[in-house]
Amino acid sequence: MIFKLTTAEDDKRTVYVTGNFNQWNPRDADFQMKKTANGYVLEIPDERFPEEIEYKFTKGGWENVEIDRFGNITSNRKACRSQGELLAHVERWRINWGPFKKEFFPAIELISEKFYIPQLDKTRKVWALLPFNYHKTNKTYPVLYLHDAQNLFNEGSIFGNWEIDKKMAILAEYGRGDLIIIGIENGNEHRTDEYVLEYDSIAKNAEGKKYIRFLADTLKPYVDSVYRTKTGREHTGIGGSSLGGLISIYSGFLYPEVYSKLMIFSPSLWVNPDYDFPMMNFRTPYETKIYMYGGEHEGSGMTERMLEFERLMEDSEAHYSVQFDFRISMNPDGKHQEFFWSQEFPRAVEWLFFDSQKDPKELAELAQKEESESPE
Repeated sequence: MIFKLTTAEDDKRTVYVTGNFNQWNPRDADFQMKKTANGYVLEIPDERFPEEIEYKFTKGGWENVEIDRFGNITSNRKACRSQGELLAHVERWRINWGPFKKEFFPAIELISEKFYIPQLDKTRKVWALLPFNYHKTNKTYPVLYLHDAQNLFNEGSIFGNWEIDKKMAILAEYGRGDLIIIGIENGNEHRTDEYVLEYDSIAKNAEGKKYIRFLADTLKPYVDSVYRTKTGREHTGIGGSSLGGLISIYSGFLYPEVYSKLMIFSPSLWVNPDYDFPMMNFRTPYETKIYMYGGEHEGSGMTERMLEFERLMEDSEAHYSVQFDFRISMNPDGKHQEFFWSQEFPRAVEWLFFDSQKDPKELAELAQKEESESPE
């Protein structure tokens, strides 16, 4: 097979071919195209392809996939192996998931400026990000609870933000926007105390268990009473980054009857070097999905600790009534920054909530209708 590509944009980023022949890997070195005077070319032996081929071109990731000249998602390209030579043209490329279409942006509501936390006798600002068409439907939705809401979508945050409003707009455009996100702002100077447990050593007044109880016993029942949510554990997730990732692990393990999906970004696993996470609550055969991301430039042995965590949790399956479904994502260029968590967020949401069986190739295989979860 020979792929030949021309593109209207002068973009020096490397081009890859991805499709049903390489598990939709958007950065497969075997399918990296060569730059020529007339565009790009790639020649691969025919035996590596099925008879019916589906494919796309990327600049190394779904956040940088091909789009049309209006910024719209393109359908999967289709061909037969017998064609031998495939000619294609790309008008534009996504750049870090953009452009973002305002018509798909979530509706953002401030639940409370001072939501009372009885377990801590404090108040906290809490936000809800609703699907863009929430108020025009009667649907019920799964829910993802995220910590550190100051850094999730508000412009001007000191560390930057995840841009989850923009990323949810992209997912909605792909038919993957049916999700309510609840963002809980951290306690600023009390953040460390509230994100670690009593037996951790880095906090003078560790209140992690109280904070976890607030989420499960107070906030979730309130959210379920106000919004049209799918209340079961199979539709409920929790996540965060750094210490927010660590407290999400504890939340999932202490309340497995509440959460079945954990979004763990760059977790501060060094706080618990013995990996003695509480597993006593797994008394029924719970299935828990864990999406764990880390960068190789984060320090503290981030990627090594993540792999060790995965190994120990898999070993624990034989001793507790639990089954873990892991997805480990490592960025060789990743640093401990909101920018990198922002890039990973759509992939994590996709896998945790909208795909129980497949790899995160769904962003390439467009589902034009919201209710459809199948590739074109």
